[in-house]
Amino acid sequence: MTASNTHVVIIPSYNPGDKVFETVRDARQFWDPVWVIIDGSTDGTPAGLLALAVDDPGLRVVHLPRNQGKGAAVLHGFQLAAEAGFTHALTMDSDGQHPADRIPAFMAASVAQPQAMVLGLPLFDASAPSLRVNGRKLSNWWANVETLWAGIGDSLFGFRVYPIGPLCQVMRRQPWMRHFDFDPEAAVRLCWAGVPPVNLPARVRYLRADEGGVSHFRYLRDNILLTWMHTRLLLGFVLRLPMLLVRRARQLF
Repeated sequence: MTASNTHVVIIPSYNPGDKVFETVRDARQFWDPVWVIIDGSTDGTPAGLLALAVDDPGLRVVHLPRNQGKGAAVLHGFQLAAEAGFTHALTMDSDGQHPADRIPAFMAASVAQPQAMVLGLPLFDASAPSLRVNGRKLSNWWANVETLWAGIGDSLFGFRVYPIGPLCQVMRRQPWMRHFDFDPEAAVRLCWAGVPPVNLPARVRYLRADEGGVSHFRYLRDNILLTWMHTRLLLGFVLRLPMLLVRRARQLF
């Protein structure tokens, strides 16, 4: 296990089922500290998570009484982390989809390039629904248009390391970025702010219900959210286009 006073693992958690306990234990095998932000869960997992933290000084559990959305939970955790002196945070899902054994490699990449965000590039296996795999290609294409192909390998994958200060600054200026659509908007807006992306591969597991898998993805609702998000970003892109063109020209020449 690697201990750090600059980099923390933050796991937002909303009704993940019992798989969250395995997720947290796996994360703790590879990193210290790990923080869980309970986003108003009503499935009985808060009590178990709080019990885990009693005997583990490297685990902190923050219980938000009301569900506010993934982005809001991440922001709450980042603000607490900044107050505690941390500079970077790795976010991962609580439902067992993300690979805890990749935490050290992602953190090492962040330490090597602290000005960057380290984005997970998902490696899908046969368990991945084709609708989800193919559908994300559109969001990825828009994210690259909106940043003039700054290097976002995957806009939706939530296993990534953010520099805390820049992300909090971006989110404080935005009334959005509080729900499921948080990850792609964060990547695009950080690119606009001059935070370069670094892409590292990481496998993805889509667990069946009998394996403890829980999904809160709703195809119509969440695609409407993504469409609205990219509409906002496209408008912001048009306003920033001169600045982005100048920046890209400097990078090329």
